[in-house]
Formats: sequence, structure tokens, C-alpha cells
Amino acid sequence: MKTLVMKFGGTSVGSVEALNYMAAIVQEQASQWDGLVVVVSAMSGVTDLLVRAARTAADGDEHTYRDIITELSARHRQTIDALITADDEKAKLQTVVYEYLEELSAFCNSIHVLAEVTPRGMDAITSLGERINARVVAAFLWQQGLKSQAVDATDLIVTDENFQNAMPLMDLTCERVSENLAPLLEDGIVPVVTGFVSASEKGVITTLGRGGSDYTASILGVCLCAAEVWTWTDVDGVMTADPRAVPEARVVPELSFAEISELAYFGAKVLHPKTIRPIIEEDIPLWVKNTFNASYPGTRICAHPEAVSGRITAITAIKNLSMVTVEGRGMLGVPGIAARTFAAVARVGASVLMISQSSSEQSICFLIPTDTAPAVIASLESEMALELARRDIDRIWAHDDVVIVTVIGSGLRDTPGVGARVFGALGEANINVIAIAQGSSEFCISLVVKSEEGEEAVRHIHKRVIEEASV
Repeated sequence: MKTLVMKFGGTSVGSVEALNYMAAIVQEQASQWDGLVVVVSAMSGVTDLLVRAARTAADGDEHTYRDIITELSARHRQTIDALITADDEKAKLQTVVYEYLEELSAFCNSIHVLAEVTPRGMDAITSLGERINARVVAAFLWQQGLKSQAVDATDLIVTDENFQNAMPLMDLTCERVSENLAPLLEDGIVPVVTGFVSASEKGVITTLGRGGSDYTASILGVCLCAAEVWTWTDVDGVMTADPRAVPEARVVPELSFAEISELAYFGAKVLHPKTIRPIIEEDIPLWVKNTFNASYPGTRICAHPEAVSGRITAITAIKNLSMVTVEGRGMLGVPGIAARTFAAVARVGASVLMISQSSSEQSICFLIPTDTAPAVIASLESEMALELARRDIDRIWAHDDVVIVTVIGSGLRDTPGVGARVFGALGEANINVIAIAQGSSEFCISLVVKSEEGEEAVRHIHKRVIEEASV
């Protein structure tokens, strides 16, 4: 059976207009594939409201969480009224919304009394958006003439109990998918599966964390041996740069899995590497498409795209960073300094985004989120107290308000002239580079500039290495 898995994000199912676009896409693709699975997120903004309800309940703010429940009820009821014409089906869905929001109210009341929300409790609460929306979408597709059925991913995806960022147990998951989802496809039914949501072996609700709905689609794609996975969003595909900073940004027609991983890591709002790992391992092509411009081809992501080696694919930027430097003449030739440095960083749970070390071994610098810098500096000063006292290390300090700009492309390491074009563009704009890193990866060059020069750096590099290169 040739199967397609399609995931629709929050903006693609976030309004009556969007849901009409979504239904048209599903109808068209259902006629072209032997099997079709639809994965849906909660309506746009709903998950944020659910999180806020839980947190305000924990803070003792009963008024706010009750207002949120009222808002969620009104929004879903208005959507159902606008989409569903049959009175009996409309009444059934309104009852579903009422029951799930009563569940939310009970959760929030308990949290309000305990003044605490646990990760397990937060998973149960944030799952409600997808569980409601899957039923609304399935009913709407049925009304459009498609045999469809809402399916809770809690019956499909088995995970560990790492609440809010659960890891799937793939063997058990594929067994469940074979038992519960494959028969629906064989009967010509379009399953509408809750994204983001999963369950432990004991049946306790878990969630898959950031990019969870993409992760759901990826997992189901692997278990069903799907031919392709498509993710629908509100842009035409993966862009060469953030169009808010670079109006001339364009869609990248084709990317490798390695390139998309670098893009996600270095700040682009694209698929998180974790969420597409299953289909990378099985070499299942992934498409990023626009729900509101469905005729546009989008971006194809695969293992071996038909691309010219040495091309530059995209430029990204990560903001709100600090560069921490550990420096001192006494560091020269002393083993273990780097290991101790990053052990101290790890102890405070900070994420290191980039590392650079001088060949003289007299300094190590690395980039971290600015909000973690004070804790990192304190941890390093504690770890290196002896070296600071005897002046082996002169100082440990942070340079705030910096940005990592990353140039991503295939085979950059082995292509002469790429660095010259990148740094030439910055030189022409009179932008100073604070630090540089290009590791063993063939796919990216990263450099650090001042925050106020970040967007200008991206624009100039884009113009020189992407726009002019294609002329």
C-alpha cells in the first residue's frame, strides 16, 4: 500500500478558513494515494492558553484560568457551528468540547488547591487541544464526503515517562500502529490522529515536546512504511533566510537531511532534528508545503538531493546570546581545562551553541543563551577558583548582546572561495566578526557579530552568496 502521512500545524487548522483549505487538500490527496493519514495539531494558540491556564491555577489566579476555559469553549463552539451542518453531529461535537473542558476545569481546580503543576499534569492538560481538534477535523472531513475517524495517538505511540519530552519506544509503537491504524487504512478510512500526544506503557498521557506533531507524523510514517511525509504550514517552504530580515529571501526547492538539521539547530523556524530522525533513518522524503498556497511545490527534504556541491542554501541567526571567554597564559599546555570548563557549564544546565579555541590554548570561548550567563560565570569561577587565585587563568567574562550568524550549504568545507565571499560581504558592510567556528561538518560556517549588526550581516551575506550567485 502506497501511503502518505500529512501533518497540519496549528495555523493550518486554526480557523474556519484554514480548515476549509485543509479539507480541500485532504480530499485531493485521498484520491491519489492508497492510504492517507492526517496528523493534526491543536488550533493555533490553544496549547499556549492551556499552559497559561495551568500556570495561573498554580499561582492561585482562579479568575484567569476560568476566563481561559470560557474562551476555549467559545472558540471551539464557534468553529463547530461554522463548519458542521448536521444538527446531531454538531450536538455530539459540542458535548465532546464540554467534556474535555470539564476535564480541564477539574485539573485546574486541583492545581489551584495544590499550588503546583507537575510535568505529568501539564502533559494531561496540553494534550486536550489536539484531542478536541482531531474530532472536529474528522467530523468535518466526513461531512465533505470522506470516510474519516479521529484516532488518539495515546493508542498508537508508546513512550518512556519523560513527561513533556517523551521518547518513543519504536518497536512497541509500530506494533500498536499495525494493530490500530493499518486496518483503518485497509478499509479506506482516513485516520485523523492527534499530533504531539502519546502515552507510556502504563497508559499515562505523555507529550513529545517541541515539534511534537511533526514527530508524530515522522513516527507514523516509519511504522507504516510510508512513501512520503508532508508537513503543512503557513509558508511556501524552507526559506533562504528569515523574510522579516531579508525581503528577498526565497524558497529552497530541495534540501538534504543534514542541511535541515543544521538550519534547525542554528535558529531557523523549521523542523526540529529530533522530530524527523525516524524518517531520516528510513530515508523517507519529507515535504514542507503551504496550506494556503497548496499548488506551490514547497521544499523537498531527502537524503541525497540533486544539488550542486558547494552551494549555499540558507543563512540563519540566533539572537539573545552571550559569549563567555576563559583566558589566561597559564592555560597553555595544561590538560583538562576544556573538560572542566564544559563540566561546569553542564552543571547549571546551560546549552552551548558554539565553541572556539585559539591555537595557543590561551583562551576558550563559547556561546550560550544570555539568561544563563550569570549562573555559568559563577559555576566557572567556582570550578577554576584555584587557577584564578594563582593567575593561571586571568579572567572569566561574558560579552553580551551577540548573535550567531550561520551560513549553511552542502560541501562548504571542500569548496574554495566560500569563506572569501562570506567575509567579503561582511567587510563591505564594515561589520566586525568577533569569533568564527567551522567544525568537521561540511554544512555550515558560524560567526559571531554584535546584536545590532546581526540582521545587517544576514542581509549582506544573503545578497552576496545567494542572490548574486544565482544571477
